[in-house]
Amino acid sequence: MNVPSCIKDRFGKVELRIYCQPRASKTEIVGFHGDALKVRLAAPPVEGEANAELCLFLARCFEVSRQNVRILSGKGARQKRVLIEGKTVQEIQACLSQIGE
Repeated sequence: MNVPSCIKDRFGKVELRIYCQPRASKTEIVGFHGDALKVRLAAPPVEGEANAELCLFLARCFEVSRQNVRILSGKGARQKRVLIEGKTVQEIQACLSQIGE
């Protein structure tokens, strides 16, 4: 598990590389896919539903407001870059390091 490779500090904000798998049985973080965090999403990739669910799910996971999570790139793709405000890289890494335990 290579947690730091999917996380970057962007001027006090945290950028995460995400690999999404839409239409899963439930929404969950399942580990890593290459150098990206893999997230299964129950929502279909239709009319932004999966993107909205991803942002809401990440906000709950990292305990930030939904407005503090936004997709920087990849809105129509499985590979996405997401920006999270209100948390440090260290706080995000600590949360993600618990995935494999």
